[in-house]
Amino acid sequence: MLGVLIGLVATVMVANALQARRDPVPDSLMQVMAYQLRALRPDTGAACTPAQQQRRLQSLRLLADEAEPAFPEIGEDRRFGEHAQALRAALDQAQGVPLADCKALGRLHRRISDACEACHRDFR
Repeated sequence: MLGVLIGLVATVMVANALQARRDPVPDSLMQVMAYQLRALRPDTGAACTPAQQQRRLQSLRLLADEAEPAFPEIGEDRRFGEHAQALRAALDQAQGVPLADCKALGRLHRRISDACEACHRDFR
């Protein structure tokens, strides 16, 4: 029984050491982008303010510029670069759409979400 306990403690220590060596930036970037994308969804129940939604689009666009540097092990992959560029193009297009009302956000959200999902299918 003591051997099992020592083995368990050693396993936890090794797992913690490996986790501490992991770069938190890629996961953090994806979490912040996912938060901003969820907040763009017109059906979240919150009041929709076009100016605030425009700021969210701007934030997503700035974060999209960090995709390749945040993922150095795959940032040089041609497919990853194409997906990142497709996301930036969708965000650039979204910023050009006047958000007089929040109904337009549904279509924009779908385009941006599709760009994210295409990359996740290949690299998740």
